[in-house]
Amino acid sequence: MQRHLISAADLTRDDAVLILDTAEEMARVADRPIKKLPTLRGRTVVNLFFEDSTRTRISFEAAEKRLSADVINFTAKGSSVSKGESLKDTAQTLEAMGVDAVVIRHGASGAPYTLANSGWIDAAVINAGDGTHQHPTQALLDAFTMRRRLVGRDTGIGQDLSGKRITLVGDVLHSRVARSNVDLLHTLGAEVTLVAPPTLLPVGVGTWPCEVSYDLDSVLPKSDAVMMLRVQRERMNAAFFPTEREYSRRYGLDGDRMARLPEHAIVMHPGPMVRGMEITADVADSDRCTAIEQVANGVSIRMAVLYLLLGGNEPAVTPTRTEEK
Repeated sequence: MQRHLISAADLTRDDAVLILDTAEEMARVADRPIKKLPTLRGRTVVNLFFEDSTRTRISFEAAEKRLSADVINFTAKGSSVSKGESLKDTAQTLEAMGVDAVVIRHGASGAPYTLANSGWIDAAVINAGDGTHQHPTQALLDAFTMRRRLVGRDTGIGQDLSGKRITLVGDVLHSRVARSNVDLLHTLGAEVTLVAPPTLLPVGVGTWPCEVSYDLDSVLPKSDAVMMLRVQRERMNAAFFPTEREYSRRYGLDGDRMARLPEHAIVMHPGPMVRGMEITADVADSDRCTAIEQVANGVSIRMAVLYLLLGGNEPAVTPTRTEEK
């Protein structure tokens, strides 16, 4: 493993499989009566969030606390950032406090890379989402969920996603989740197809390691997993499609469309879901939808990443000893 986790594209196949396998070990901790490990005792991790977040921030905080780290939560609202403090000043303040890792979410693409390579701070940097660029731990938890569902919880150990056909649908243009997933799934051997209206595909998408389609119905029967992406209105400054109804008719997933998927196929969503537009309530609440599993798996993946970046080379989870009576 490298020192930082900035982009899913930085991970080799072996790196990614190591994280997924370690996350399987971490997931077993959740089944214990006491869900804590002493691995990061004495280490300090700062959650540095310049953008609003619920799932990602809570997931990282849960992961850090389960590894016994000391956790500092920093949000831009109400801090000196709102008074004009720069990222450099914030970083140097954290460096003076002696932190060991920084989990950063920022509205500007490239901010985590800048923090990791600037020399402002001597700590591991984990990208929790930057602008429309990358969200590597989201891609890892998605891959973890796919491997568990499509390969198997135990049989998947050491395996990648070779030959699996994954379809990402919706607002690719504004989605760091889409970019991260395309990079990681390609590294893991999966065949990725993007489905979106032309207005919601980025310039240069033809150079990405994936196929592109505008017809959702033709792709569904060949998909092992379909991930519905959130339409990110907060990042839109123009009309990218005529109406919500038109978007839903062509690119939304309802019960009829789900019936066209192979029996083993799963439906995914990174959250939060806009029900009725990207995905209907009956699909979101069906057994084939993994949205809640993805949230649970996010804690295991983030525990694995923190452990591998900060924990050293000891086994991630020490087997519980059974005392002889």
